[in-house]
Amino acid sequence: MADTRSSVAVKEYPDAEVQKNRVLTLEEWQDKWVRRHISFHQEQGHQLLKKYLDTFLEGESGLRVFFPLCGKAVEMKWFADRGHSVVGVEISELGIREFFAEQNISYSEEPIPEISGAKVFKSSSGNISLYCCSIYDLPRANIGKFDRIWDRGALVAINPGDRECYADIMLSLLRKGFQYLLAILSYDPTKHAGPPFYVTDAELKKLFGPKCTIRCLEETDAFKEQHREWGIDCLFEKLYLLTEK
Repeated sequence: MADTRSSVAVKEYPDAEVQKNRVLTLEEWQDKWVRRHISFHQEQGHQLLKKYLDTFLEGESGLRVFFPLCGKAVEMKWFADRGHSVVGVEISELGIREFFAEQNISYSEEPIPEISGAKVFKSSSGNISLYCCSIYDLPRANIGKFDRIWDRGALVAINPGDRECYADIMLSLLRKGFQYLLAILSYDPTKHAGPPFYVTDAELKKLFGPKCTIRCLEETDAFKEQHREWGIDCLFEKLYLLTEK
């Protein structure tokens, strides 16, 4: 594991169950975009992804990369610019439209016949496709398999009671030889109801351990002044690489 300033301070909290019944509706997530409550968006992209990008891609070209709960993540353009094919899913149509506008990418949109009311937005170049629907409806669209998944802000955002269903969907989307890069957060869940939710190492192993080898690449201090509003005084981010067993 990488040596970081915070590595010795990261600990498991015993009270993770306190969040297990917390539920946010899809409408509440859409409302966050309308009200601009999107502090989860990182305008400069994710720094640990930048650091481990070569490890993640392994020098391969033409990969299919999946972004669950993608929002308007700037990293989608990073992968597309490197020649990879990007597919994302996001409940907020506003977030998807903002991605294409802010990245200056022309696009088209069309309905998804298999999912009532859903749409897919495709870049004119054809290498970015963003599905506007619930991630739990997405399998009906038959989007194929992926070489890579970048999961930052997805597992920690879904309702804790939906994690097994979510993990099953993620695992069903993976090709042989996959790499699944996953960022989770560690903080005292008795002080902040979430989201983002606290995910323990034990939970991660329960969800993905049967089919994946799980390796922690780095633990880092992610606390910023804005997190004091959550009622916490420390926050750590853990980056994991999941590979095929």
